[in-house]
Amino acid sequence: MEKIIQQNRSRIRAIIKRMTGSFNEDLEQEIYLKTWENLPSYKEKGKFAAWMSALAVNLCRDYFRSKEYQTALRQNPLENEEILAPQLSQEEELTSLQRQKIILKAVNRLPKKMRKVIVLYEFEEMSYAQIAQKEKISEGTVKSRLFAARKILAQQLSFLKGEEK
Repeated sequence: MEKIIQQNRSRIRAIIKRMTGSFNEDLEQEIYLKTWENLPSYKEKGKFAAWMSALAVNLCRDYFRSKEYQTALRQNPLENEEILAPQLSQEEELTSLQRQKIILKAVNRLPKKMRKVIVLYEFEEMSYAQIAQKEKISEGTVKSRLFAARKILAQQLSFLKGEEK
């Protein structure tokens, strides 16, 4: 397990930071624990790193639904370094976390096929070819779904840029 952690640490930390806005050691440890628990059920259909990344993304989503996260949002954010980055003001950090939560909810509302492609491309950093192979679709279909998903997200999230819907 130590080798798995060493090989995947930077990617897992990047996923956590991208999805939550800051590094969260507890969440990282939970990802490694879930990896270890689910290792027997891993099927060698794709790359292990992609499987572990998907696990990390799902656990980050679960974190936003958790009581721990909801409680942390209600507390003074500057006192909770695990949740908020110290370089931003309290208001900026709350706004950032709220934006991330809104974006994740919008991604979760996408049709399944589009959501899957967006997650694989944006969060797991897979190439068009890798996604096409994994999903057994053409690269053109991958590009098409990404385009459509981004268009939907842009419309749903236009208010974040100060635009009207």
